[in-house]
Amino acid sequence: MRVLIVGGTSSLAQALIPLLRGHCEVLTAGRSGCDIELNLCSHHIQIPGGIDCVVNMAAAFGGKELPATLQAMDVNVLGLMKLCHASSKANAKHFVHISSIFADLNNDSPFFGAYSLSKRHSEDVAQFCGRELRLPIAVLKPSRIYGVGEQFRKHQPFLYTIMDKAQRNEDIDFFGSNDALRNFIHAQDMAKIISAVMTMKLEGVYRCVNPDNVTYSQIAAAAISAFESKSKVRFLRDKPDIPSNGFACDETLFRLIEYFPCISSAQGMQMEATHRKLVS
Repeated sequence: MRVLIVGGTSSLAQALIPLLRGHCEVLTAGRSGCDIELNLCSHHIQIPGGIDCVVNMAAAFGGKELPATLQAMDVNVLGLMKLCHASSKANAKHFVHISSIFADLNNDSPFFGAYSLSKRHSEDVAQFCGRELRLPIAVLKPSRIYGVGEQFRKHQPFLYTIMDKAQRNEDIDFFGSNDALRNFIHAQDMAKIISAVMTMKLEGVYRCVNPDNVTYSQIAAAAISAFESKSKVRFLRDKPDIPSNGFACDETLFRLIEYFPCISSAQGMQMEATHRKLVS
């Protein structure tokens, strides 16, 4: 199988590539540092022929200012449409688009923003292009992706700050009295899911969240255990509460591919702690 990964320098791509290289020819595409130079904001894009599956991991994460919002729409929505057309023109046989579970947030959620909005529109674009171009498309909606190494810190600073504090034996403080829920999926689990979707050439839209939501105190306890830390956890009850943002797990995809996410938060943090010891 010949696979093109768009967004080939992303942290998730770096988890997927080693998994695929044992049985696939893997090409990467992106603005820099990839086999193929490709910018989804360009007026015209093209990909090489002979590709069995295109995996789109390219994303702009937006922000509160207009330029960041426009960039999110340009990359995540319009860029995806151009990529679907380029894939169809190159006779790609399958297309996997990585969206986000944040696309499912209600508009009034405190976590809803330009990224959520653009990812919601991207899913409509993917399904529209799939129908119009007769391109088999799978849309995967992961929750917060984390993994081993510094490359994951940029998008999950909260999680890695907690691990930093545990590593330094510093107390871990949370605002308010609400033991807020979060949902994280490990990059290695996500890579296995994507690989299985590609192998089975699945179509459709699927949630990819960890079966278990975790609370702030559970996250802190896992970090303290992983780093054998003396840190203590405190809730600063005089501060505003942090809202929860957990997600219900839909097992449809996991049952189809016969694989469930299996790396718990405790295991994921232990993997990160081991990695830090090796590189220190």
